[in-house]
Amino acid sequence: MTDRTQLLAPDVAFRPAERADAPSFAAALARNRAYMRRWEPVRPDTFYTVEGQSARLTALLAERDAGRAMPWVLADADDRVIGAFTLSGIERGPFRNGRLGYWVDEGRAGRGLATAAVRAVCEAARDRLGLHRVEAATVTDNDPSGRVLAKAGFERIGTAPGYLHINARWRDHHLYQRLLHDDPPAG
Repeated sequence: MTDRTQLLAPDVAFRPAERADAPSFAAALARNRAYMRRWEPVRPDTFYTVEGQSARLTALLAERDAGRAMPWVLADADDRVIGAFTLSGIERGPFRNGRLGYWVDEGRAGRGLATAAVRAVCEAARDRLGLHRVEAATVTDNDPSGRVLAKAGFERIGTAPGYLHINARWRDHHLYQRLLHDDPPAG
């Protein structure tokens, strides 16, 4: 475990993503492909391969190194990926905002792991990244994800028609935000 690893359950760790996670990501995403289809963009078959995940992680970690993203994984006791949480589009200056996206393995859903991980993301966004706000969006019929966000302190702030191209069509999304603090922007 790294110094940034948190145990969310006796057998589940929340930690920063690494390039070495590519094989585990490929296996987890392939295993959950049908389950997540209704909430995900249509992906090419190569997305579900080790090579595809290696390329995705390389790009995501470059975004992290540039200060524009922060990816984490949920890992089981054998350090296999069972979920992912990413802050992307991180902006500094007067906005100090990041966009949250996440998923949890179908076999681990409904156990409070997503809520605990979203809270951990918000804590890191506030305390380590200095953000003021985290935003998220869910397809309007993804009630479980909306409940996760509400339990983690997010408020629904609106609905955006045709917000993202999900499962081969433009889908309306509920928009959420969590304000992390009221301090002025640092530096």
